[in-house]
Amino acid sequence: MPELPEVEVICRGLLPHLLNRSIVSVHCSGKQLRAPVPCQSMQTMLQGAEITKLSRRAKYLILRTKNGGTVIIHLGMTGNMGIFKDGSPTKKHDHVRWRLDNNTELRFNDTRRFGAIHYFPANNKNTTQEIRLFFAKTGPEPFSRSCSVRYFVNKATRRTIAIKQFIMDSHVVAGIGNIYANEALFHSGIHPERPASSLSEKEWRRLLTNIRKTLTHAIECGGSTISDFLGASGDGGYFQMNFRVYGKDGEECVQCGAFILKSTIGGRASFFCPVCQGTKKEEKGDK
Repeated sequence: MPELPEVEVICRGLLPHLLNRSIVSVHCSGKQLRAPVPCQSMQTMLQGAEITKLSRRAKYLILRTKNGGTVIIHLGMTGNMGIFKDGSPTKKHDHVRWRLDNNTELRFNDTRRFGAIHYFPANNKNTTQEIRLFFAKTGPEPFSRSCSVRYFVNKATRRTIAIKQFIMDSHVVAGIGNIYANEALFHSGIHPERPASSLSEKEWRRLLTNIRKTLTHAIECGGSTISDFLGASGDGGYFQMNFRVYGKDGEECVQCGAFILKSTIGGRASFFCPVCQGTKKEEKGDK
């Protein structure tokens, strides 16, 4: 599943190709994604609309037009977006195509169809409020000022949930997926099964720093090529070359030589070093 760095890479890759371009027409495959595609509304309301902004919120892409319309796109597990020449061969799972005024197309491809496309029309007086409500339950961005050590300490009070599940909860913080949770916890020396409430302020400071460093490094590397992810250019990312624990169960830890272990936490594969990341109860040497 594309995570925050992958979505950010796609956003940055698409932006120069979309900004100030006008949408000529919208074409849909007719197949349903995670929810019905609002094809008719987009065909009616987006024709001739100029694209003024493309941004990311959590794992969503947000495309805004000059007439006030907003398209919110979630890539699901296998979704990807790219720019193609108008008339070039389409692929089997190209489900939505936005034709632009420079003879190119923005295409949404999703093999497993777990992605979603939402459209908030320009002529709806409640659009701004609806978009705000759409993200109302989503936590702050990991790079934002509101995502602070004090915020995490307060949120984690009396929470016995495993720290890995806690930081992957989109209601707590936006966009930290499985890969990057594993890596950030390793770099922080924190066992993934420790209760969230057991972390000290010092540990939270270290973890937040490493979450940001890990995500930043991944974005600089173009994301992680796991399964189906491709950037907007069609090139895969290479952050997976920097993995320290993810997918490395049975291999030696790069720091201490102990064997990396694998467990299931919250239904997700989790990887950690039993030496460098202490125990389930407390960080080794910190208490």
